[in-house]
Amino acid sequence: MPAEPEPVRSEGPAVVTAGDPSGAKVIVLDPAGAAKHDELPATWRPLAEKRAVFWCRVPVGGALTEADDLLGDAGPGDPEIAVVASGPFAAEALQLVERHPGAATHLLLVDPASDAFLASDDAVKANEAWLAEHDDVVAKLREAGTDVRVVASSTESPEDRVPPPLPLGHPEVVTAVRRVLGED
Repeated sequence: MPAEPEPVRSEGPAVVTAGDPSGAKVIVLDPAGAAKHDELPATWRPLAEKRAVFWCRVPVGGALTEADDLLGDAGPGDPEIAVVASGPFAAEALQLVERHPGAATHLLLVDPASDAFLASDDAVKANEAWLAEHDDVVAKLREAGTDVRVVASSTESPEDRVPPPLPLGHPEVVTAVRRVLGED
């Protein structure tokens, strides 16, 4: 279970939105609570020109309800929905998508194994083990039509500069998400 949110991280809006909500959507489940000033991180703004982005600030009450509602309201023939989540919230993201079979086209994970201390040089191997550990749910989601994959892992490179998980606003994360969604 994730730790209690820090008061500063839980200030601001529960969900920050940008883009056309009637089109394809990206739901970002951010355990760090970025975007507290009601604006997407700068790295995500170009994606909002092509897709609606719902930045759900997990430390704020109501953020997960909004994500659950967005997936629950999806119907056959609706534009695609991608869900993006990072390590501290990866297992919960699996459960969220599992509650709405087939609603999400993609579940894109960033350092899912980093819900505890994880060294950057171990991230790729740990993330693969995390997927294998959750194989039953991952297989069920894939059968329902959801592409589940790890799109970014921390490395020892100087570009990371922080221990896992990579922040969701990190340029490598956004580049990986855009590549999967065919928006690069």
